[in-house]
Amino acid sequence: MSDRGLRVNENIRAREVRVIDENGEQLGVMIPREALRIARERGLDLVEVAPNARPPVCRVMDYGKYMYEKSKKERESRKNQKTVKIKEVRISPKIDDHDFSVRVKNAVGFLQKGNKVKATVRFRGREIVHADIGKKLLEDLAEFVQDYAVVERDPKVEGRNMIMILAPKQSE
Repeated sequence: MSDRGLRVNENIRAREVRVIDENGEQLGVMIPREALRIARERGLDLVEVAPNARPPVCRVMDYGKYMYEKSKKERESRKNQKTVKIKEVRISPKIDDHDFSVRVKNAVGFLQKGNKVKATVRFRGREIVHADIGKKLLEDLAEFVQDYAVVERDPKVEGRNMIMILAPKQSE
């Protein structure tokens, strides 16, 4: 087999194949040797495009050009993709008002750049008993950034941390 799982030319193993020419017209069902002879006469390759069909479907095409076009499309689609990073904002249950406003400002900055924000309240020692304080802090944070974000995951306790994930709002 060649790369990408397509069988080409002499590698086609079926007894009979349905052949489609380079213009998309069906040439009928024939043995692979005959189909390969037709492809060679036209200066092209015989490529198995649907191996699970009965009989398998083969196409007469320029395989090198096909693979080049395919890789070009993949590169183009990767170029248009946007990777989303997750930034973290850590808060403790005993946080002061000013420190909290700094965390809000950082979260807003991350969200404006298109990143997701993972807001974490870290409980130390016996603070875990007051999980309601952490939940209130995370809800307050969500309220302050509601113009820039939507809550993707509600506050949830994981071990000694309470985590909430905020995703940037999609601009209309």
